[in-house]
Amino acid sequence: MISDTVRQAFAVAGYNFRLWRKNPRIVIAFSLAFILCYLLSDKVVAFARQYDTTMQIFEPFIWTFSDSNSVLLASLLLIFLFADMPFLSGGTPLFLMRTKRCVWLAGQFLYITGATLIYLLFVLFSTSILCMNRSFVGNLWSETAARLGYSSAGQRIAVPATVKVMEMSTPYRCMAVIFGLMLLYTLFLVFLMLVFNLYKGQAAGMLAVFGVSLYGFLLSPDVFKLLLRLEDYEAYKANVFVGWLSPLNQATFGRHNFGYDLLPTLGQSGLIFLGLIAVCFGSALWLIRNYQFVFTGTEGET
Repeated sequence: MISDTVRQAFAVAGYNFRLWRKNPRIVIAFSLAFILCYLLSDKVVAFARQYDTTMQIFEPFIWTFSDSNSVLLASLLLIFLFADMPFLSGGTPLFLMRTKRCVWLAGQFLYITGATLIYLLFVLFSTSILCMNRSFVGNLWSETAARLGYSSAGQRIAVPATVKVMEMSTPYRCMAVIFGLMLLYTLFLVFLMLVFNLYKGQAAGMLAVFGVSLYGFLLSPDVFKLLLRLEDYEAYKANVFVGWLSPLNQATFGRHNFGYDLLPTLGQSGLIFLGLIAVCFGSALWLIRNYQFVFTGTEGET
């Protein structure tokens, strides 16, 4: 019985992936993602070209998405893929007749997770491709990273290359952690969007995502210092508050506790995101029981 349920959930997810073929929205979303990667990583590549240095192949991804604003832009672009949640199409009535609503919803969760993973792998692949002509694959920090981290050059071109990152991690591990944080953050946003779509419709889902994103963007240490009237020497308090209260900051690699402050650790941020995703999953399961399916056509089918 369990195997049949799992097979049905994967069948729902597979059907959604088959609808990608010849879907212009999918092509546009990945094209915009590549353009975003080019615009965000170009300053790192240009710096390496200027000083004729090489890069570790994942360094453009690491330096680009160690910044909260870059994580925010990449996650918002991903929402374009899921604008039509809960993915009602001509095949949905057939799945609903052959399986339970909760199984159908589990299939949607599998699809969302798989699509998000594919999108972020494409982002990682794109940033690597853009620097391939002057990169190496060894698990060592490059001369470019050293120049950016051990001088003021990184700050001058707004690249978050820090000595702390290079001394406490390796490129492969750092890339994996940043990728994992982005995956958890984007999954949380998309599942939150699904919950509000089931509750009040697609407009509510979009507003919920943009509201959380705006909250993360505006919740900065400078705002906390102003609200709490903190002196400059008390700025660490604002950093701690923001680090714990902002999902966007918890998705940013450099905003974590590496052993000497009160910011959340990488493990704690991971558990927080998993908890938020679990709450969204439970909420969606509860809402799907009374959700009124309305089929207006079969657009997007092949």
